Amino acid sequence: MTERLADISARIDGIRQLGAVVNAMKGIAAARARVARAQLDAVDSYAATIAAAMASAIGPADAVTAQATAPQPGKPGLLVFCAEQGFAGAFSERVLDSIGPDHRPGADPDPDPGPGPRPDPDPPTLFLIGTRGLSIAAARGIVPLWSAAMPSHTPGIPKLADSITKAIYNALNAGNFDRLDVVFTRWVAGQPTVRRQKLFPIDLSHLPSPVAERPVMQLSLDRLMDRLNADYIHALVCAAALHAFAAENEARMEAMTAAGSQIGRELETFEATLRRARQEAITAEIIELGTGAVAAG
Repeated sequence: MTERLADISARIDGIRQLGAVVNAMKGIAAARARVARAQLDAVDSYAATIAAAMASAIGPADAVTAQATAPQPGKPGLLVFCAEQGFAGAFSERVLDSIGPDHRPGADPDPDPGPGPRPDPDPPTLFLIGTRGLSIAAARGIVPLWSAAMPSHTPGIPKLADSITKAIYNALNAGNFDRLDVVFTRWVAGQPTVRRQKLFPIDLSHLPSPVAERPVMQLSLDRLMDRLNADYIHALVCAAALHAFAAENEARMEAMTAAGSQIGRELETFEATLRRARQEAITAEIIELGTGAVAAG
């Protein structure tokens, strides 16, 4: 009986230590998500400022032409943000599910598309962010052209965006894709929502209304627009990375909350078992003492 009590007590201590770890992970995830959400306002403001500058540089006349220009088809590409670490539920699986059933090199995304326009004959060129997501993608036979790890803290995201934009332009110059979308997760109303938005070429029709007259420019319009385009794409990549960073940590908070509830239930069960074992031990000792007293008499 003493050994059983010791085993149950040791199990309870182990569960309590696990609960402390889970609470610590939940607290860290909450802090990281909060910081990322706070920084999103600054990035969105920066992107809006660049968009306004682009609209002013284009001018009213060219803005009408830009709004009438439809996006041209071409080789597709995808920038996909998955999870960097584990304990985030099905975060990466949802993202990979959203980009299609099969993105292996040379695979037909739909062998029997049925009536209507046929989808892209080749899977998109993939740029994948997130170490955990990369391992899940490898298990599915998905091989990205380029991949990188998500930084553990938000100050590392601008540097990551630099690496991403460099890889994007290198692949663009190599002819790997002609148009690029970004896929990331946002946390909306307490639920993860996978979003896909156009990244390249920039849809000029979505720019704000330009001013009545173009400002005085020291650079040629083409050169200025090239620089603004690069800054705008960098800002959009930073925003998508921050959303993904916050959403991953929100998902980890949810997973840790569920784990904490399970730990609490297990702790209650073992504490009840310990109380019963102690009561049984006390009862056994009373019976033993009573039996000894009767035998002595």
